[in-house]
Amino acid sequence: MVFRQEDAGEEVLMPQAGSPERAKMAVIFAVGAAVLAAADAVIVRALNGAVHPFVIGFFRAFFGAAILLPWVMLRPSILRSSHPLRQHAVRAGFKLLAMVAFFAAFSWGPLADVTAIAFTSPIFVLLGAALTLGERPGPLVIGAVALGFAGAMLIVGPSGAGFSLAILLALVGAVLQSAIQLILKSMSRGDATATLVVWNLLLTVPIALLFALPFWATPGARELWLLALQGVVGTACMGMMTHAFSLAPATIVAPVDFLRLPLVALGGFALFGEHIALTTLCGGGLIGFAALIAARSGKPTFR
Repeated sequence: MVFRQEDAGEEVLMPQAGSPERAKMAVIFAVGAAVLAAADAVIVRALNGAVHPFVIGFFRAFFGAAILLPWVMLRPSILRSSHPLRQHAVRAGFKLLAMVAFFAAFSWGPLADVTAIAFTSPIFVLLGAALTLGERPGPLVIGAVALGFAGAMLIVGPSGAGFSLAILLALVGAVLQSAIQLILKSMSRGDATATLVVWNLLLTVPIALLFALPFWATPGARELWLLALQGVVGTACMGMMTHAFSLAPATIVAPVDFLRLPLVALGGFALFGEHIALTTLCGGGLIGFAALIAARSGKPTFR
């Protein structure tokens, strides 16, 4: 029996049972993905506002699609989908807006605070499933939502970073990311993971270009190099996390993703002199614990 489990908006096939060796490899790949995700955030901050977030979104999608294009040309059957093109386009549009919201948040706010708020996405998935899919949350789910909310308020409260534009954008990104996961609950029943990933990247390029044109300014050589590096990092991160979830259950892989918070905090301190507040550590811990409860509460979709 094989079932699906979601990760960062993409659903992947996962074995029902795995050996300790597979679980160990899954953790290794998940650690690699966490390192790359932290590097992604640091690269956005290193751009130092020189590139508009919508332009960053375009180049991120462009370089990511360029990496996958040779593979698609070798396996054109991967483009066969049971869903209409407009459905893929809607998902790609949501994914773009979520990326841009996070890019803007990383550019304007403390990296650790934004990363901690981003972890609220599984909480919004639970709320969205209750509101749109008619799922009845149990006491454990309600407790996870309350715990995640408490963690977020600890970060943005009077003694925390405050409810800044960056924090608001991070929340918007988390909500959009949860919407993507809810959309995938239906799309994943008809398409393979690789098909969903490829169509997402290919359609994001023209959509991102349309959004970027009003803000277009050709990046300089330094910025273009960083954008190319980000495209490689982002695509590799997606591939590593997807492979991790193919080797072991989410209950093993998902906790590793929270390694991003200390890694991002370390990068912010080492490169930009940012200091992580105690409220961010405590709030991030609460959000992480709530997200783990949410992951354990999620029901696998059997295929």
